[in-house]
Amino acid sequence: MVRKRLLAFTLLSLLTLQTALAETFDHSPWDRLLKAHVLMINDGKATAVNYRGMAGDRNQLQQYEKSLSAVSKRQFDQWPKADQLAFLINAYNAWTVALILTEWPDLESIKDLGGLFSSPWSKQFVPLLGKTRSLDDIEHSLIRGSGRYQDPRIHFAVNCASIGCPALRPEAYRGEILNRQLDEQTRLFLADSSRNRLEGNTLELSAIFKWYREDFEKGWMKVNTLEDFLIAYADALALPPATLKQVAAKAIDIDYLDYDWRLNEKG
Repeated sequence: MVRKRLLAFTLLSLLTLQTALAETFDHSPWDRLLKAHVLMINDGKATAVNYRGMAGDRNQLQQYEKSLSAVSKRQFDQWPKADQLAFLINAYNAWTVALILTEWPDLESIKDLGGLFSSPWSKQFVPLLGKTRSLDDIEHSLIRGSGRYQDPRIHFAVNCASIGCPALRPEAYRGEILNRQLDEQTRLFLADSSRNRLEGNTLELSAIFKWYREDFEKGWMKVNTLEDFLIAYADALALPPATLKQVAAKAIDIDYLDYDWRLNEKG
């Protein structure tokens, strides 16, 4: 009887531990910062960051980053994939803001934080999941390179602190609503005619689609080509029927717009 009780207690303890490890991470501190210091522009198609306000709340930002750093790889791996991805996107965006604040207001672009032979995205300054990482490592290794997520919509969620970048969403990403959030960000970005538009017979797209075209052609939701992805979001692009037929037939010219690297700062 004692052995049975001991076994039951052990199993219960293991189950309790597993449940604790799988608990959803609390992103509410980051959510409050975003709601306080991110301004929506053009019906949410773009946003501007009040870096002065973020600087004033630097302690809160640092405390949030410490909570991110406290998560172990083992704990992270216990979470559902949506919670993992929300965690990584929020981490990328929060540490990007932190990087800007290291030199703000004495910079005009995130590129000003790079060196002659290095980029700001390659700086190793992010303590995350047991290692000191760069922003590139978060995006290209943990998110894109892990093989876990395979969702091209992440390109409209991670924010590089630039005007040309998709909007920094004024709320934290959360696993339980992540699909809706990513869908909304994608639609808002595609609907922004300053970044994606039809000019005559040419479809002019953000350079994101050139840099990461392969991510839009890996079979996400049975989307195997960039044109398939554009058709899936045809309502957001608001293309006329004749143009949609050209896109479907891969018979339309596609050019890529210059990227605006100026800081996405509230004026």
